[in-house]
Amino acid sequence: MYIKFINETQNYDVCLEDLGQMIYDYCGLNYLDNLSLLASKMAKRLSVLDMSYREYTEFLKRNPQEWNHLIELITNNETYFFREENQLHELSRAVLPQFRNQECIRIWSAACSTGEEPYSLAMTIAESGAVPLKSVHIIATDINHKVLQIARRGWYHKNSLCFRRTPQEMLDKYFIPQDEGFQISSFIKDRIEFRHSNLLNNEDMAAIENVDIIFCRNVLIYFDAATTRRVIAKFYNRLNAGGFLFLGHAETITGMNTHFETINARATFYYRKGGR
Repeated sequence: MYIKFINETQNYDVCLEDLGQMIYDYCGLNYLDNLSLLASKMAKRLSVLDMSYREYTEFLKRNPQEWNHLIELITNNETYFFREENQLHELSRAVLPQFRNQECIRIWSAACSTGEEPYSLAMTIAESGAVPLKSVHIIATDINHKVLQIARRGWYHKNSLCFRRTPQEMLDKYFIPQDEGFQISSFIKDRIEFRHSNLLNNEDMAAIENVDIIFCRNVLIYFDAATTRRVIAKFYNRLNAGGFLFLGHAETITGMNTHFETINARATFYYRKGGR
């Protein structure tokens, strides 16, 4: 009886690790070092499907659409408007003026979640006056279909924590009160194109046209060094010469030999691709 219990536990661990490996290969999220967290996130879904981990991994192979459900369970989508304000100030102060003579400025918000980041970028650009907002095209992507639906709608409940750093004047200027929340104005909404995209999928990345600025914040913290290098290489290839990359304040690629130049501003840092 004791031996049977040990064997069942070992099989459980192996099948859970197999699922962790599948997730890592698919989207780069590394649960292999924290399988207990993955188990907690998967518990309800396995209960609904009445499956073991072994059965679920086979089900996932036969039914690729199940990845949509799985991604909803394993991704972290916490965000808010005007996050990391120092970077937004630097965008207005130092980066945008370098594109003032450019007819079209393309910005990519990678892993945009429920849309607060790309909308914040558009509002920041509108406020800055450094370039006309009509010359800016923002591509916002995420791997999670559910959060993209929220982002495309552009409506947020008035009690949502996403407004915790939103100045009242910005709320009055760029949002329309609607029902129990606020709808982003069409003036801002029309500058953004939302797309589904997996940062590790070569076809998805090839579909992203070259851009001038990339924001990918608080995403690399969920990747290991090898995956980070892969993603950063993709960003480098998608950036035009002289383009800029903004990462989260807790993320750094310095010392990774990525060919990016680190720019240290007074209250933040970011990266530049040479050649402009």
